[in-house]
Amino acid sequence: MRKHIKTSGRWLISHKDWKANLIFMLGGAAVGLVAVFMAVSSDWANHTFFQVVEKNHYLPFVISPLGLILIVYLTRKYFPGAEGSGIPQVVATLELGHEKERSVLLTMRIAFGKVMLCILGLLSGASIGREGPTVHVGAAIMFYLRRFVQFRIYDMERVLIIAGGAAGVAAAFNTPLAGIVFAIEELSRSFEVRTRGLMLAGVMVAAIVAIAILGDYTYFGTTSATIELEHAVVPVLVCGIVCGLLGGVFSLMLIHGSRLVSPFRNQNPYVVAGLCGLALACVGFYSGSLTYGSGYEEAKSIMANTGEIGADYGYLKLLATFVSYLSGIPGGIFAPSLATGAGIGVHISEWLVNYPYGAIILFAMVGYFAGVVQAPITAFVIVMEMTDQHELILPLMVTAFIATGISKSICKTPIYTTLADNFLPDDKKIFGKK
Repeated sequence: MRKHIKTSGRWLISHKDWKANLIFMLGGAAVGLVAVFMAVSSDWANHTFFQVVEKNHYLPFVISPLGLILIVYLTRKYFPGAEGSGIPQVVATLELGHEKERSVLLTMRIAFGKVMLCILGLLSGASIGREGPTVHVGAAIMFYLRRFVQFRIYDMERVLIIAGGAAGVAAAFNTPLAGIVFAIEELSRSFEVRTRGLMLAGVMVAAIVAIAILGDYTYFGTTSATIELEHAVVPVLVCGIVCGLLGGVFSLMLIHGSRLVSPFRNQNPYVVAGLCGLALACVGFYSGSLTYGSGYEEAKSIMANTGEIGADYGYLKLLATFVSYLSGIPGGIFAPSLATGAGIGVHISEWLVNYPYGAIILFAMVGYFAGVVQAPITAFVIVMEMTDQHELILPLMVTAFIATGISKSICKTPIYTTLADNFLPDDKKIFGKK
């Protein structure tokens, strides 16, 4: 064993394999740059749409349907494979064993389309996030770079894909630790000693590039929320159970809704997109224009406790995200899910008036997010790093695991695992193995 590790260490620093090491470093830097571009352009798209809505609250009834129809047209004609979050595609490629099969879902054309169409989706008011798409783009970039070096380790393509996806999470959220955890918990269950260092290098470089350009920011700002452990039992249980239940229901809605709509979407994709756009505008109008976009500003407002967001926001945001995903446009559910969780926390805080508001919001965010993705470690690490809140690590962790357990009792298979089957042949479907 010692000999193996020692040999592995020499492999990582050997001048003969400097190209392999460089690929991961350059790939991480490229993913970081793309993540920065998506962050800046997504913020611009969000603000631009809201400026339009401020002038006339009825404009989304025109912009959203037409925008979603245009995005679906561009996706189907020029960027097939770019639809949805992108994480299911990455999960699917890890199940595929041949380069040719993986190349269908991980191309630079799809990566380019993912970026541009995600921005267009936000310009149309869709309730989508850029984080899932960044995972897809990161995996595509790393996979593309494989052609520049001959790796000596079997199935190194898989390691490149995992590293690219993890780098995407790290750079998108400015959470390097969460990127590593996401790679292990969501994208892969094990790593060889010889490849772990390379993956970590790619993740860290991506995060460093993003921080160097955008600064060492926290995604939703900082919070001073705290609560004594003996007083955290009730809010942890309530947030874990309620948010886990709602997260599981949302996942189930998304899975079965996609299956039900899929035949109609295949036959009449533009009709479905237009109807989803109208539904999105209706929800947005009823919410006072709060449910459009990623939910970043709304979640930040909730964290700051400005009192501008009502108790129904979380449920309306859940509905807007559901409708946006059913339309078939490219876009993720990470940021909208965190915003939904924060909104649900506002409602829960009205029940638990004797407990710190800020702590309840954090517990609800981590609970709902864990309930949706069923990756508890990723959930509490992301929320902890995004808000620079380390004092609540234990109750956040417990909330995430409770929510995941409740969610699994409702939605038996994780959402990304189930959705990945749409991109796999029948003999390789993950859901069928469960």
